[in-house]
Amino acid sequence: PFGFHKNPAVISVQIQSQPSVFSRSQEVSPLQQSPTLAKDHSILRLLLLPSSVNCRLITIFTKRLYNVSNNKEEMQLLGEKLNPYIVEIVLKGFKSWRIANDFFLWASEQKGYEHNCYTYNTMASIHSKFQKTTRLKFLALDVVNSRCRMTPGALGFFIRCLSSHGLVDEAVYLFEQLKRLKLCVVNSYSYNCLIEAIAKSGRFEFVEMRLTEMRDEGWEVDKFTLTPILQAYCNARKFDEALIIFNQIYDRGWVDEHVFTILMIAFSKWGEVDKAFELIERMEDHNMRPTEKTLCSLIHGFTRELRVDKALQLFDKMRILAFNPDLPLYSVLIEGLCKTNELDKALYLYTEMKSFKIFPDAYVYKNLISSFSGQGDLVTANKLLEEGEEELDLAAMVVLYNAILDSLVSKGLTDKAYLLVRAMMGTECIGESVIGDLFRVKKTVLPNYDSFAVVIDGLCKTTKLDEALVLFRDMIHMGCERTVILYNNVINALCDSNRLEESFELLREMKESGFKPTEFTHNCICGCLCTRENISAVLDLLREMRVCGHEPWIKHYSGLVKQLCSQGKAVEACGFLADIVREGFLPDIIAYSAAIDGLFKIREVDRAMELFQDISTRGHGPDVVAYNIVIDGLCKVERVLDARKFLNEMFEKGLLPSVVTYNSMVDGLCKANDIDQAFHYYKEMISEGREPTIITFTTLIDGLCNGGRPDDALMLWNEMIEQGCAPNRIAYMALVYGLCKCNTSKVAQIYFNEMKEKEMRPDTYVYVALITAHISNKDLFLALEILKEMVHKEEFPASSDKNYPILVEALRKFSENSTTSLVVQNLISEGCIPAICSVSEEGDKEG
Repeated sequence: PFGFHKNPAVISVQIQSQPSVFSRSQEVSPLQQSPTLAKDHSILRLLLLPSSVNCRLITIFTKRLYNVSNNKEEMQLLGEKLNPYIVEIVLKGFKSWRIANDFFLWASEQKGYEHNCYTYNTMASIHSKFQKTTRLKFLALDVVNSRCRMTPGALGFFIRCLSSHGLVDEAVYLFEQLKRLKLCVVNSYSYNCLIEAIAKSGRFEFVEMRLTEMRDEGWEVDKFTLTPILQAYCNARKFDEALIIFNQIYDRGWVDEHVFTILMIAFSKWGEVDKAFELIERMEDHNMRPTEKTLCSLIHGFTRELRVDKALQLFDKMRILAFNPDLPLYSVLIEGLCKTNELDKALYLYTEMKSFKIFPDAYVYKNLISSFSGQGDLVTANKLLEEGEEELDLAAMVVLYNAILDSLVSKGLTDKAYLLVRAMMGTECIGESVIGDLFRVKKTVLPNYDSFAVVIDGLCKTTKLDEALVLFRDMIHMGCERTVILYNNVINALCDSNRLEESFELLREMKESGFKPTEFTHNCICGCLCTRENISAVLDLLREMRVCGHEPWIKHYSGLVKQLCSQGKAVEACGFLADIVREGFLPDIIAYSAAIDGLFKIREVDRAMELFQDISTRGHGPDVVAYNIVIDGLCKVERVLDARKFLNEMFEKGLLPSVVTYNSMVDGLCKANDIDQAFHYYKEMISEGREPTIITFTTLIDGLCNGGRPDDALMLWNEMIEQGCAPNRIAYMALVYGLCKCNTSKVAQIYFNEMKEKEMRPDTYVYVALITAHISNKDLFLALEILKEMVHKEEFPASSDKNYPILVEALRKFSENSTTSLVVQNLISEGCIPAICSVSEEGDKEG
């Protein structure tokens, strides 16, 4: 019928078609149980007379006469006449739970009298009605301690009283104890009440346990068993189990409006809108219809999932069923349509509700105005605003104007928002005014804090700080108190625009107004000071921050350290970090790493090593990045052995070297002409799961060529390609240059051509190296072609370039050959290459 049938053991149950008894009204009454009472009509009449025992007891306990000394004899006589039926009637006659409780306790002390299940249930009902949860707990314990026998129906009633106040554990205890002590022969109804109680608590695993227990004891499961189980699974979002239970109810024809509603609401909450709608249609096929409350709940749920199409279909069903929609229903539908940009439909509903004399509230107007103005339809937004002015009070109108301001700011129309808020203040207009072609301000609607905040925030984000400051000052005149958040936003914007002096002015004003600067406030200013490299001012601010208990943000002081180091001021950066420590703050490893890197770059190697050791002893555990900086710095100054020590130290500390670490080691060893050791680290990085990069291969290829091993370099090149590492421009240039140095110009020419085919442009030094190599191999004409290409690509080196003298020497070689000399002279005469005096002079000497 719905979903798939499943049969897990825990919920595969035997079904009985008839439900058990739910109320005491169908059980045997005391009059029916007692032949004496049934026959003796005089006793019954006596009980109904005003002077009867029950009326007298109600009077005595209501007037608190039971403790009066001259009443002892009467109380004794009344106590002797007590029976459970009289006690039950008397309890129901009290209007006060306290008096009822006093009478209940008095009755329990009377000689020859014992409460039965009906008196206990009557007292439980009273405690439940007056929400006396603690009394209800003790009453359940008293039932067990008094060894009171209970009928299955009475037990079920008591369990329901307990569960209605969330006393599920007490309900389980009562059930188990009465069953264990054989004070009640529980039946399917007792189990149903217990399962219902547990299900309401959402503890579905205990529901399954009790269901299994019920089945094992031979009690037949019915509709009233399965319905709370369905509810429990739905509450626990156990979709498959809920469908199994629903299908069992459906297959046996027990499904009703309540069962359908449970699953429909659950589907709605789970976002399964189509399934919920399918259930509604199935429900209608059974000649059932959802209640007005159910339809409203589903419409809210569908709209929350932005399935306004289905929500509108339900809305139409409501009207067909003659249910009258109210303001909340119209409001949620209009909100949903606004979110899905179906503004025509939203406007239609707005018009319809007004025709039914359902007047929109500020929330409806706000959604409509925000949506239309957000879509750029300011005419409709203005019309809605005017209609709102006729129906809403001033407080609500401020909300609408704020919606417009927010929309204008969101669309980047901060200038218009600024003009509108000033018109609201009455500073730019007298009487009726128009803001451009936008909104008419017909009556005074003073802006509130939100009005100012949204516009100021928009102005700050668009760096229109002068206007933002004007509004910020005007807030006080309009009676709007500024907040720490607003101060912070303006200060942050000023600092981002490097308007530091004004930021300090606002900070002073903030303090004078009684606001304490936050960590955000101080860090905004700290960031601006760091950008200006005003170290003394930063330290002054840090002292103030320390007093306030504020921590400086890492990004600011680390950024300052990096700035100083990039300018070669690493020593000054180290001094700044030392000052931070003296002010009571411990800089982050990021800042220290930047300082160490800066020291290496200015060749202050010993100082860098000293700082690294210093931060290690202070408890700053250097990370992989810090070690990489040290290893790379040492390799660059040819202290490869020291770098290897730090690499080993990384392993000892449990830090895994990165690709960057290994690349630094490989580069250092290659530059130290220890190519074999470089390959050792190449293999180690692979074994450690670090995939070599193009930098790794390029470094090794360059090292092999420098070591006169071009064949090995080419083998590694092919290995690189096989591993899927595509060579880049730098790699090609390294290979061509290296092969040229190894005097294998023909092979170099192949890779040079391949490089050009891939549209990679060689640098000047590659052209020069290839020209020189071809000349060395007596291939002047190929060298000349490379020269012409270099000239055509405008790669001829300047006289200050280190490649210039090498190329001059190559030109001398060309001049020694008549054919190549003529080509070179033509290039010079055409201005493609500069005239070289020394070449001409050499030619004169030869002449």
